[in-house]
Amino acid sequence: MSELDQVGPRLRAVRKARGWTLDDLAERARVSPSTLSRLESGKRQATLELLVPLTRQLGIRVDDLLPDEARDPRVRRPEIREHGHIVAPLTLEDSPVQTFKVTYPGGAALPELRTHDGFEWLYVLAGKLRLRLGDQDLVLTRGEAAEFDTRVPHSLSADGAKPAQIISIFNTEGARIHTHLTDAVLDPTEQ
Repeated sequence: MSELDQVGPRLRAVRKARGWTLDDLAERARVSPSTLSRLESGKRQATLELLVPLTRQLGIRVDDLLPDEARDPRVRRPEIREHGHIVAPLTLEDSPVQTFKVTYPGGAALPELRTHDGFEWLYVLAGKLRLRLGDQDLVLTRGEAAEFDTRVPHSLSADGAKPAQIISIFNTEGARIHTHLTDAVLDPTEQ
């Protein structure tokens, strides 16, 4: 399959991810549903005149429909040391969802509660993590996970003398993160 042959299935995947029908997108972009259907199935060639209004309505760039050039997939961002803990970025800077491995030092006091836009999911790899979330004061141990809206006042630290290590997934737009295997695989033959 050539790069241009992938435009239609990628367009369909983005449309379906938005929960839109063919008619929904066609109406918004002012193209006929049959034209959109033929484009998505590869029976019509993609042109800028056709793709620009479609991508505008979907909130993406035309380039987003083309496969990335073969780039090195490894994340090579330096660790950040701040407030006594170590933050190792596990995703690229421009990733819509940021993932970090965070090590909180043992014996440190719980920092002040803070709030910010976003939604966080975390998983304890080692040690005990103290999570203060609003009025709740929780201790999570290895293998436990938590998810919360970061607009709720919260604070994190190791609980006790030993460090705590977590994986933290953070979405700055406040969207909940769902990890369903069936959502992870998009079938380009679906319509």
